[in-house]
Amino acid sequence: MNRKKFLTSASVLALASIPGSSLLSETIENPSKPLPLVDTHQHLADIARFGKDWASPPVPGNYDMKAYMKATRNVNMVKAVYMEVAVPVARRYEEALYAIEMCKDKSNPTVAAVISADLRSPDFETYINQFKGSPYIKGIRHGFRSTAEMKDPQLIKNAKILGDLNMSLDFTISPAWLISVSELIKECSNTRFLVNHCGNVDPRAFMDPVTAGGKANHDANEWIAAMKTVANNKNVVCKISGIISISSGYPKTAETLGPGINHCLDIFGPDRVMFASDWPWCLKGSELENWVNILKEIVKNRPYKEQKKLFHDNAIKFYTI
Repeated sequence: MNRKKFLTSASVLALASIPGSSLLSETIENPSKPLPLVDTHQHLADIARFGKDWASPPVPGNYDMKAYMKATRNVNMVKAVYMEVAVPVARRYEEALYAIEMCKDKSNPTVAAVISADLRSPDFETYINQFKGSPYIKGIRHGFRSTAEMKDPQLIKNAKILGDLNMSLDFTISPAWLISVSELIKECSNTRFLVNHCGNVDPRAFMDPVTAGGKANHDANEWIAAMKTVANNKNVVCKISGIISISSGYPKTAETLGPGINHCLDIFGPDRVMFASDWPWCLKGSELENWVNILKEIVKNRPYKEQKKLFHDNAIKFYTI
């Protein structure tokens, strides 16, 4: 070992011996290879296999596993969680079986799935119990139709059933409804929730009007306050996604998307945020690889451990994958 390397190693070890120092672990855990990624929001719209009445992808094309693996070939995607694609009600069970099929196939990165089910139905418990104990089915996603629905006794009962089954509840919601959904999350304290797509933050809310090219869908301060109310519930996490395609009229860069994303990261903290591609829906604003690179640029000055939690560790822990 030459003198320079010896002195560097000695300095690291000396600093690491100081109580509370994390320099050594930071050095060891910061490899030169790219961060491993877990995609917590992988859509597959295989129209060629299932027909046009299966799903409605945002841009023309067939988005099967082969296309997904091509889209992720340069980003070190090590695992993925399939996300339901709003198939017709009569085909929901078929989609669940398809997701399980993908999870069992070791030639692709998909290892878990979030399926669709009617959270308002009296038959919900019977339906979801078909997947009780499944190593692949991790939860459902629900689209709320109103704030009144969030107070419906049947829906609350079913949301609590998910918790009893150790399943989670994904939701995508208008910023105007964040306060209301926070009450549901609080009521169902044994169920884990995931607020999708950065709480539908509109990047234009943090831009000057000239750069934004249009009016934001919400007030910046009101959205921040509402997200803090949601995050006060410890049984909810935030998926960092969707922001790449929520609106148009301005360049999609680290500068334009950074403020909204950084608020999410700071509000929920490093242990309750997870990367999600939202592919192929992200294609409305960007290729998947470009979205990953933008997010990496936004978080590059955060500690490596926090970056790895965002892109990998939190998802592994949350979904037990």
